Amino acid sequence: MIWGLATSHVPSIGAAMDHHKTDDPYWKPLFDGYAPAREWMAEHRPDVAIVVYNDHANAVDLDLVPTFGIGTADFYAVADEGWGRRRVPPVIGAPELSEHLVRELMDSSFDIATFHQLDVDHGLTVPLSVYCPEPGDAWPCPVVPMLVNVIQYPQPTAARCHALGQALGRAIRSYPKDVKVAVFGTGGMSHQLSGARAGLINKEFDTMFLEAIETDPGKLAALTREDYIRDAGTEGIELIMWLVMRGALSDNIRRVHDTYHVPASNTAAALALFEDLGAKGTVVL
Repeated sequence: MIWGLATSHVPSIGAAMDHHKTDDPYWKPLFDGYAPAREWMAEHRPDVAIVVYNDHANAVDLDLVPTFGIGTADFYAVADEGWGRRRVPPVIGAPELSEHLVRELMDSSFDIATFHQLDVDHGLTVPLSVYCPEPGDAWPCPVVPMLVNVIQYPQPTAARCHALGQALGRAIRSYPKDVKVAVFGTGGMSHQLSGARAGLINKEFDTMFLEAIETDPGKLAALTREDYIRDAGTEGIELIMWLVMRGALSDNIRRVHDTYHVPASNTAAALALFEDLGAKGTVVL
């Protein structure tokens, strides 16, 4: 790995970019916060990105929701989420790497669903836009979609997601080809979209999480799903996907940049970018 990115995937962030509203007073502080990370990532481009995200019932029927899944296709169309497809490029896959990851994770006792065909929704395309705001006709690199169920109870525990990330890191490092890989953990931060606590934002919890995701991921892995829902909201449980990204990185990381903004739509939005320096202080390729 060369870097890991934790980022919110709020759909309105993509809409603001698509409709050229990033300089509007409401959105400008959020996008100004992204600028240093975008500049750094543009100078440290991966060969492949693994994007850990959740489908929002756009491509995966809620009648059958796998806990973990990986896309193995050559190509992923952008999903129509009810208002037409985003005008961003389709996503090119990395099937050889995908198949390697599926096999290695299966051998590490993770039961992985494989998606040979998959449309990708804002959970994946918005993080790609956060990374690369002007992709032109194609995103900068192929993508391996990695899906986590954070919608339908019971979701995987934070500990299981962190362990999955550690197994993912081992699988990436065992890949026989010399490729530079970036891992995205998406979703969050605190938010709740419905019910009596709709609009919940917990800055104290978010601040703690932003610090601990670098310094003490084990603390975050020890939290129960009830802890996440109580403190970060029903949709704030998406933060367990950040732990997949963090688990994939080595213990020797450097925080390149972070930013936190309230609100983006009705959500606490954040970004945290980490360079993976590897076990000996050198970038792992």
